[in-house]
Amino acid sequence: MGVEPICRVLQVAPSSDYAAMGRPPSARALRDEALKVEIARVYKEHDGVYGAWKVWRQLGREGIGVGRDRVARLMRALGICGVVRGKRQRTTTPAEADQRPADLVERDFSAPAPTACGSRTSPTWRPGRGSATSRSSSTPSAA
Repeated sequence: MGVEPICRVLQVAPSSDYAAMGRPPSARALRDEALKVEIARVYKEHDGVYGAWKVWRQLGREGIGVGRDRVARLMRALGICGVVRGKRQRTTTPAEADQRPADLVERDFSAPAPTACGSRTSPTWRPGRGSATSRSSSTPSAA
């Protein structure tokens, strides 16, 4: 069984897959492999505590020009990371409650449908804007 069934599903010509496999690695892939060796060396020399930023700085001091984001990407590909400082990790989790409170069961959170324009349930209705209870004049009416 070859790549033909997979190529049929992906709607890709099998010849393009064979051509991609036969191609030599790109310049980026070759440079990445060389950088992985250097990154792993710097990481091990510093007892595995350097993160991407410090590895990048150390490579710069050694004259190896590389971008910081590229160092971070290659460190992820190698499966290495620096020491994490900050908030402690939680080692325990609270137990789940046996039963849910009765008021959370089968509640209906849907909003009522809007009714005729200007009604109190309409989203455009505001007190004092054209409602029957508001007065537009500031003087009291004479009876």
